[in-house]
Amino acid sequence: MSSPRTVLVVGGGAAGNAATILLRRAGIAVDLVEARDDWNATAGSGITLQGNALRVLRELGVWEQVEKAGYGFDAMGVTTPDGTVLHVAESLRAGGDDLPATLGMQRAQLQSILIDAVRAGGATVRLGVRAASLDQDGDGVTVRFTDGSEGRYDLVLAADGVGSGTRAAIGITDRPEPTGMAVWRVAAPRPAGLTRTDIAYGGPAYIAGYCPTGESTLYAYVVENQRERASLPASSYADEMRSLARHYGGFWPEITAHITDPDQVNYTAFARMLVEGSWHRGRVVLVGDSAHCCPPTLAQGAALSLEDAWVLAGMVSAADVWDDALFQAYYERRVARVRPVVEASVQIDRWLLDGVRDADVPGVTGRTTAMLRELP
Repeated sequence: MSSPRTVLVVGGGAAGNAATILLRRAGIAVDLVEARDDWNATAGSGITLQGNALRVLRELGVWEQVEKAGYGFDAMGVTTPDGTVLHVAESLRAGGDDLPATLGMQRAQLQSILIDAVRAGGATVRLGVRAASLDQDGDGVTVRFTDGSEGRYDLVLAADGVGSGTRAAIGITDRPEPTGMAVWRVAAPRPAGLTRTDIAYGGPAYIAGYCPTGESTLYAYVVENQRERASLPASSYADEMRSLARHYGGFWPEITAHITDPDQVNYTAFARMLVEGSWHRGRVVLVGDSAHCCPPTLAQGAALSLEDAWVLAGMVSAADVWDDALFQAYYERRVARVRPVVEASVQIDRWLLDGVRDADVPGVTGRTTAMLRELP
């Protein structure tokens, strides 16, 4: 009897965890290595998951836990800076009519749910470990790890994020490029009556918005021009975000009152990247943010990463031969879907930076969401 095929997943974020769960379900032996000692030390306060992300989470078998932990809704409001509601739009359910259009949840809770599913699936997990070197031949990849150990794999999935060291190690030189914007985010209690995302354009920030993440929680964000991190000591984060947020009305005064702890505020620059031509070299394949990233103007980063994992795991599990043709087919299938999302996200970012007052943001959002409703 031939031994089962083996896969190394580098990175234990959403894409890596999803791929691991699906590959183990198909009977493939999986080792997962995560650079952090604390696997659940997820930066960020909350996450917005569109319907196409929820569809993949259902395929992973974790939808019931996600639904219970998060807060689903089907509308988005647009307000003036003083909180006056200008328009409330029903959002298209990109994951299908039986899933909410959008669900917000705390990032750490999503990570915890995925971690539990990875462990239940029987993958071997090592924390605080990186892939130090990869030596490929026609049959597989020999990987040496930072803890001094070595392993031999039929396939390596690079799911180690936008700053992927694996991407660089296989000679792909693409790197994320800043778009010029950055976002402040914070978790806060959810005021009574706040039941959807509202976005205010204008005021001292380009965007001020919030998303409910549970029965009593939300995360709030304000988007501004990117600043040099050297000018932003971490101790000033709460003051900096509060100085922007205090100019907004509606639910914002109640939210702003809780922006007090700089350790609970994070600052993230917007970036774009789309690796072109292929997402593999030999038997090392990029998945998720290691292959693409975009501004969160359409809230599709996690969704696209989860889709990558679902598609790649399905193709790998069904294939008798793992070769260039298979991995190129994965790239061509995914890039046709990812490229318009990256381009649309960057376009909205650019309209805001350029102050385009008649920008067709609703049209771009609607067309993109309609495209994402189709199966990846």
